[in-house]
Amino acid sequence: MAPGLPTAMDRPHFIGIGGAGMSGIAKILAQRGAQVAGSDAKDSATADALRALGATVHIGHAAGHLADDASCVVVSSAIREDNPELVRAAELGIPVVHRSDALAALMDGLRPIAVAGTHGKTTTTSMLAVSLTELGREPSYAIGGDLDAPGSNALHGEGDIFVAEADESDRSFHKYAPEVAIILNVELDHHANYASMEEIHESFETFVGRIVPGGTLVISADHEGARDLTRRLDGSVRTVTYGEAEDADVRVLSVVPQGLKSEVTVELDGNPLTFTVSVPGKHYALNAVAALAAGAALGVPAAELAPALAAYTGVKRRLQLKGEASGVQVIDSYAHHPTEMTADLEAMRAAAGDGRILVLFQPHLFSRTRELGTEMGRALALADASVVLDIYPAREDPIPGVTSELIIDAARAAGADVTAVHDKAEAPEVIAGMAKPGDLVLTMGAGDVTDLGPHILDRLSK
Repeated sequence: MAPGLPTAMDRPHFIGIGGAGMSGIAKILAQRGAQVAGSDAKDSATADALRALGATVHIGHAAGHLADDASCVVVSSAIREDNPELVRAAELGIPVVHRSDALAALMDGLRPIAVAGTHGKTTTTSMLAVSLTELGREPSYAIGGDLDAPGSNALHGEGDIFVAEADESDRSFHKYAPEVAIILNVELDHHANYASMEEIHESFETFVGRIVPGGTLVISADHEGARDLTRRLDGSVRTVTYGEAEDADVRVLSVVPQGLKSEVTVELDGNPLTFTVSVPGKHYALNAVAALAAGAALGVPAAELAPALAAYTGVKRRLQLKGEASGVQVIDSYAHHPTEMTADLEAMRAAAGDGRILVLFQPHLFSRTRELGTEMGRALALADASVVLDIYPAREDPIPGVTSELIIDAARAAGADVTAVHDKAEAPEVIAGMAKPGDLVLTMGAGDVTDLGPHILDRLSK
């Protein structure tokens, strides 16, 4: 039986309740019986899903949205100090809780699996949530994306396992104490918070140090940043490596593409095991192997978990098919880091056959573009043609001299066919006008470029 409601969070107020991480915690608290309230900048299907659970969701931020009897105010690192609800909380003396502390409290008394890494966290967490549910384990989970419907990013389950996406961007994953931790890869990202790879490695070392005594670290044997991290560890934590490397504890023997699926064979405890991954791309196959190794470390028989992993058919924004019109498929990709962009484009190349790959890319964050714009441009050279939008700022203020032109120039230098579009409303017309039957169109980026998929399909159908 899962634990109940932390008493300090029986009447929580969430600032930014519609966000991927925040909404998941709010949903679990509502399912555990809390009187949840909160606000968000705009209305959304996620807000509606929370209202269906009994939550009060205000649109816009105002001091009056915060009830005087709120037991705490939950914030993420994106909330600024001058937010009127945060200012009001200070006036009323209401405790302010970071979302990572709230999530850590929800894990108390359970057996947590925390999924970390620069890329692939949402997919791997989702794979574990779906496969463990398929096996009747009734896990609780908190994911940074929706599985199959708005608001499906989190669930309060009756089992003893809690699967959580562990975010390194603001070091909030230091708050968790997992029984099993997964580290998929380690790269320099989130440049507003990390100045060097040394700081990244130190942060991940701290996360590893949070694994409970007797727990297990599951970590990639292929990714150089992960191997560097493994070499830095003192050996006090049981470590299971996975991947194609010959020295991997769970070794991937083959990944065979089968259309939009893959057949994966691994060697586990000296025995071969073959299973299906129902999404395309080697990087997703390796995510599934990480999930398999983590479940086995928690005591779930691998022979049962492997076929259950096939029940995972994708998560929103992770190579999600949005529809098809006039012989053109429109697919949504959350990729916003060059490594992710490259992996998704390579996966789509394998699935496209004779068709072309066209990308509508929206850079995410000024700081990331400043540091990785050249690499983003080189990644776009893997597409047959691309349209690049202006930078989606998210939580950041503009940086002088940092624009999408950094990416466009690098892409053209790499021989790519790139078109700049500064008015987002014009982009669907431009990209649809380039498409021919048999092509794949990807909307790519972590911002609101995802909203353009339906408009592209509408333009294609005319």
